[in-house]
Amino acid sequence: MTGAPRHFLDLDRLGSDVLRDILDIGRAYKSAQRVDLPMEGRTLAMIFEKPSTRTRVSFEVAAHQLGGTALFMDDASSQLGRGETVSDTARVLSRYVDVIMLRTDDPRKLRDLAEHATVPVINGLTDSSHPCQLMADVMTFEEHRGDIAGRVVAWCGDGNNVAQSWIHAATRFGFELRVASPEALQPAPSVVDWARDQGARILVTDNPHAAVRGADCVVTDTWVSMGNHDATNRHNMLKPYQVNEDLMGEARADALFMHCLPAHRGEEVTDGVIDGPWSVVWDEAENRLHAQKGILAWCLA
Repeated sequence: MTGAPRHFLDLDRLGSDVLRDILDIGRAYKSAQRVDLPMEGRTLAMIFEKPSTRTRVSFEVAAHQLGGTALFMDDASSQLGRGETVSDTARVLSRYVDVIMLRTDDPRKLRDLAEHATVPVINGLTDSSHPCQLMADVMTFEEHRGDIAGRVVAWCGDGNNVAQSWIHAATRFGFELRVASPEALQPAPSVVDWARDQGARILVTDNPHAAVRGADCVVTDTWVSMGNHDATNRHNMLKPYQVNEDLMGEARADALFMHCLPAHRGEEVTDGVIDGPWSVVWDEAENRLHAQKGILAWCLA
């Protein structure tokens, strides 16, 4: 690869037009209007420092369906788990593979990898963001309800990495985002301030009813993420933010429900919601595959 590689690190690092192009590519692959194989003869290295079902399977299948191969690496099979610097790993892998996807706890590792790699680097999740998930989420909303610009999305629960990527997405795709979280678990003020400085409509509140009232889409995530050790305290704080039938009843009559999965049924969401008429979580999970095809094709263009 010649020139600077095209990284997909966070939604705030790319312009709205680029993100729209990526979604268009993913949709074209999904509808079979596009059948080229940009991964032909190429390899995707997938580094997992945190386990995953959807991220691993969707990226591996995407690489295969685009004509390439995918290589799985975890702490046990990577020198990163034995003290090698991220920069050294980046330099070595760039000699072997054509794209690197990293799923890690530490955003600094992602930045170091991208700085020193000479091939594209993709953010498969960090503790600060989950941009691949948001590309699938926007794709899913627009399949069901059309352009997301000008719509209202409500987030209920922990202001975690996915919530912060929703803030980035609201800024880039032009929708209003209302985040309902207990004060101690609200998104990083720096992320909210950045979005507002960009002109985004972001409401942060501790009142889930105020957030959901009249919303076009309601989103949540697990209350306890991998690596959190304060489960009891988090459950106590987040109980009022459960997405149940009563709360969904305050959204628009045609509102959608989303969850990045895995779901802890009976905690952040009830069976009646995730299995009910609002839910598009299975379409959302499928679209990880198609959105990531768009990301891979764009990175290799």
